Amino acid sequence: MNTSTPWRTRLTVILPMALAMLLTGLATPDAQAQIPVPAPAPKPVIVSGTVPDEATRVAVVSRLREIYGAERVVDQLALGAVVAPPQWSQYVGKLLSPSLKQVNHGQLSVQGQTVHLQGEVGNEAQRQQLAAEMAQSLNPTYSVRNGLRVAAREQSLVDQALANRTIEFEPGSAVLKPAGQLILNEMAAALLQLRGRRVALIGHTDALGARPANVSLSLARAQAVKDYLMAKGLPADSLSTSGMGPDQPVASNATEEGRARNRRIEFRVGA
Repeated sequence: MNTSTPWRTRLTVILPMALAMLLTGLATPDAQAQIPVPAPAPKPVIVSGTVPDEATRVAVVSRLREIYGAERVVDQLALGAVVAPPQWSQYVGKLLSPSLKQVNHGQLSVQGQTVHLQGEVGNEAQRQQLAAEMAQSLNPTYSVRNGLRVAAREQSLVDQALANRTIEFEPGSAVLKPAGQLILNEMAAALLQLRGRRVALIGHTDALGARPANVSLSLARAQAVKDYLMAKGLPADSLSTSGMGPDQPVASNATEEGRARNRRIEFRVGA
């Protein structure tokens, strides 16, 4: 093998928000004793990228299904004429450990011998431990980039207010539907409690249509949400907007249900 050939294998795993975070604060203890609260549907784990053969694909998907459950894993892996480092599949198997369940809103990316883990964890000890475990499971030719951050209490407050709901717009436009406005009324009340923290409003679309148009639409929808929240009293300088288009799906784009979940606004609390 020509050692000058660049590695081109690529694996990306989108890590979901943990159920524990989704369920926190849904009702007071007294209310929980009297009113049953349905648990939100578990968010999917999306695995995508390009691997060299079917055996590698099956091994990766099977390992994720062991960790998260078969019904939660969405397989978007493709096979291609790519070059893999020696024992790449075995090392990837070691990276896919149950410890990943500690990461919320995250992503594990393995490109050749470069590993990048990002997302939120509960505390600093978890952040350091996860990166150390990954480094110890690999040989020295691999590099691990620790992009984990400690989740803030304010983010949990915002996640609970959104409650796994989707802010709806008119088809193909940035005009909010009445149902979307009702959700934003609740979001505004939660965001006003953050006392000066900045919040990123990130627009996402499904994969139908041209990517440039989807990126523009996702940004326009994020801006529409910002305008609505400003009208409810949020300072303009506390809200930023961006549009990811179809690049960060949380469900498969092969079904209408999955596409509907991908058309969303994400609220990310910053400093």
